[in-house]
Amino acid sequence: MPAGVSWPRYLKMFGASVLSMFAGAQVVHQYYRPDLTIPEVPPKPGELRTELFGLKERETDSATPKQ
Repeated sequence: MPAGVSWPRYLKMFGASVLSMFAGAQVVHQYYRPDLTIPEVPPKPGELRTELFGLKERETDSATPKQ
């Protein structure tokens, strides 16, 4: 048996760890409240708040040759 413990003790610890993992995930899910709605029309570029705005500036800067 792993770690030299009995099967009942091992299963209790495994069950407790799985339950605490599920409970933690549920708490985080309730705290952050993800937006699970699916928009009908895809957003236009720049409307998503998750876009990296600095990345666009770096791409345009690197596309123009520096003198």
